[in-house]
Formats: sequence, C-alpha cells, structure tokens
Amino acid sequence: MKVMVFAPHPDDEILGCGGTLAGHVEAGDSVTVVYMTSGEAGSSHIPKEQLGPIREQEALRACSLMGITDLVFLRNPDSNLSYDEDNLRLLTSLIRNRQPEYIYLPHRHDAHNDHRTTYELVVAALTRAAQPTQEDRSSPWKVSLALAYEVWTPIQQYSRVVDITPYIDKKIAALSLHRSQLAELRYDEAVRSLNRYRGIMTGEGDYCECFQIL
Repeated sequence: MKVMVFAPHPDDEILGCGGTLAGHVEAGDSVTVVYMTSGEAGSSHIPKEQLGPIREQEALRACSLMGITDLVFLRNPDSNLSYDEDNLRLLTSLIRNRQPEYIYLPHRHDAHNDHRTTYELVVAALTRAAQPTQEDRSSPWKVSLALAYEVWTPIQQYSRVVDITPYIDKKIAALSLHRSQLAELRYDEAVRSLNRYRGIMTGEGDYCECFQIL
C-alpha cells in the first residue's frame, strides 16, 4: 500500500503518527512524507537561513531510522504557510502522481496556523485530485482513507485508535534526532505522555495514536 503524510514542519509526522508510520513500514507499505515548510522559524537562537537546512537533515536522519526514504520538501515560509493556488496545484499533482491509498494530515483545529492551513490545503487537494480538470491532464486519483493526526492540540473526537506499543521506542528515537527542536522544548517527553494517556484512556494498548477519519 502507498501512504502519504503531509507535515507542516519536519518532526510533525513523527509526533503525530510516527508509531503508525513504523507499522506501515513493517507491513511493507511505501511511505512518502511531504514537508510543507522546512521549519526555519523553529529556534530562538539559530538564524532562519541556517535552521532550514539543519531541520531538513534532521528529517532525513529521523525518517531513515524509521525506514522512510521518500521525502519531499516544498519549502514554503515557516509560520506563514499560504492557502493559495500554487500550493493547491502542487499538492493535487503530488497526490495524482504518487497515488496514495492512505493520507495523513494535521487535524482541523490544531493550535498552530501552519497546521490548520495544511489541513485546508490537503482537503481541497484531495477533492481536486479526484476530479478531472482541464489544467491538469494527469489521471484523477481518489484516496481511500484520509486520517487527521494530533500534535499541538489533542483531538477532541477521534474515530480511529492505533496501538503503537511495539513502535514507541523507535518513534522516540527518531524524534530525538530532531536535536534543534528538543533544545527548545521536550517534545519527546510530551508525545510519549500523550501516547501513554491515549493508551490508558482507550484501553487499546500501552501506547496509542488517535486519529479523525475524514
């Protein structure tokens, strides 16, 4: 199966669905990660022009540990992601060309503006990709399932729970390779706690990731 993940910034894919992605890789599924920005605004002490390339390299190392090698960096401006025609066309083209069965994206009410804009762009691109258009002669493609993940803001009403207990250590190990971000905030501790909370409260496993089915 082909899987595509849309991440507003490098590390969001691991925070939101890293354990689930590890399960996809183990099952032999191909995974593509599309980074909307390179996260160059994610440090209080590293200049933007230096941080973008650093975070892309961190993403490459972290995804390599996960067994993911197909990464796409769109390099939109961090913290100023735009809902515009250029991005819509690009995402539509990616979906049509890669033809994923599953797509993962941030949920609609995440606290970070780039996450909400990513949600809006991907949802619109999913609709476009499934319909014939005059400006794009590539074949339409309809995704079988779109799943929204949680990062900054926990999902209030989830509709799928994935037990990631076998993959939690790999998820945290991959996240630890995003050193520039862990120097700012201990996201690794936060997401381990969130996944443990989800496991306890759903009863589906020791550690779980929750999603909204779109």
